[in-house]
Amino acid sequence: MNLSLHARLLLASSVVLAAFLGVTGLVLDNAFHDSAEAALRDRLQGHVYALLAASDSDRNGVLHLPAALPDPRFSLIDSGLYAEVTGTDGMPVWRSTSMLGLSIPFGPAPALGQREFAPVTTDSGVPVYGLAFTVSWETGDGREQRYTYRVAESLKSFNEQIARFRHSLWGWLGAAAFLLLGVQGSILRWGLAPLRRVADDVRAIETGLTLRLSGEYPRELRHLTDNLNGLLESAQSHLKRYRDSLGNLAHSLKTPLAVLRGALDGEADDKTLRAIAREQLEIVTRIIEYQLQRAAASGSAPLAAPVAVKPVVEKILSALAKVYADKNVQVVLALDATATFYGDAGDLTEMLGNLLDNAFKWCRAQVRISAHATPASAGARPSLEILVEDDGPGIPAEMKSRVLQRGARADETTPGHGLGLAMVQDTVALYHGTLSLEISSLGGLAIVVHF
Repeated sequence: MNLSLHARLLLASSVVLAAFLGVTGLVLDNAFHDSAEAALRDRLQGHVYALLAASDSDRNGVLHLPAALPDPRFSLIDSGLYAEVTGTDGMPVWRSTSMLGLSIPFGPAPALGQREFAPVTTDSGVPVYGLAFTVSWETGDGREQRYTYRVAESLKSFNEQIARFRHSLWGWLGAAAFLLLGVQGSILRWGLAPLRRVADDVRAIETGLTLRLSGEYPRELRHLTDNLNGLLESAQSHLKRYRDSLGNLAHSLKTPLAVLRGALDGEADDKTLRAIAREQLEIVTRIIEYQLQRAAASGSAPLAAPVAVKPVVEKILSALAKVYADKNVQVVLALDATATFYGDAGDLTEMLGNLLDNAFKWCRAQVRISAHATPASAGARPSLEILVEDDGPGIPAEMKSRVLQRGARADETTPGHGLGLAMVQDTVALYHGTLSLEISSLGGLAIVVHF
């Protein structure tokens, strides 16, 4: 069953509320029943004491009770209040007028000084509660005579009292349940309103009415909505980058293609044509590599998993050691174990690959790479700084801005397309980082990347 969050919470809370009120009602009902039963027992005990107080014996030891008893119901036939006194032999020595024509099968007499309270049913099937109490009566001649006083009361008024209480109890509990359910539904609706706003904003994004989630959300949802907005912005950034790369690629290819077309339409000899074609094809290759690299970069994403920097660096260094085996480069590592990159592992590999390849290419004998993380405030990601240094010739100050441009090289005689640092800078920018060129303590170039 696919229920909404509101329906699930309302249903669950309604079941809990119903169970709680039901248990509460049963507990109160049992408590009231026990209280009413105790009151009835005390009332019957009071009647026994009243009969004891009204009892008297003559010289012969015969027990007598007056005709006018404390409670007039004893004198009314079938009044619902009955009493009798039995002797040691269990035979009645006195019965109230209310028991005329009625027989109540009381149980055995209790021990002296003890009382027995139990439900009994008359011979006509009427349920009553009876209380028996045995006393020792000293006659005028000094003999001791035991009597058992028994009092019984019809359960009609007792049951009516219980029924009235139950009707009132369950009525009030039912009304309270409906009231609490209404209040609970209103609270749930108010509490879940931010989720409905998120759903409405998502539908607005799906229909193209807006590009991101807007509005003020509670603290518990703010992290979710911020990440959703980050994902939306990342997707839009990727789409824009793909479009821009395709547009730039088409625009950049126009010039070399026009040169090739012009050379083919001209009267140049084969040697000249091959030279022009080789030059323009190299330009086309650089353009395609650069634009594809820019389009393929993932860029910053709010839910990106952390990538450990050290294993990536070690993997790249292992490959470069084989490529530049003849240079016998000494590599110094200063990598924090906690240094992590929050982004695509391929982007990190591409950036570090370009930076380390550039360092190996230009160094004389030594390359140093360090990386360390700086703890950030609560809830934010730690920052990362990567430093790649070499002991090569370095780059003159006036050339630093130029080498970061696409296709530019500090030394045109060195093989390459002049795209490495430009690609790294573009990828770093996608992650909202910075790249700077400084002088290394080794004497060459120091490239500092900060995320």
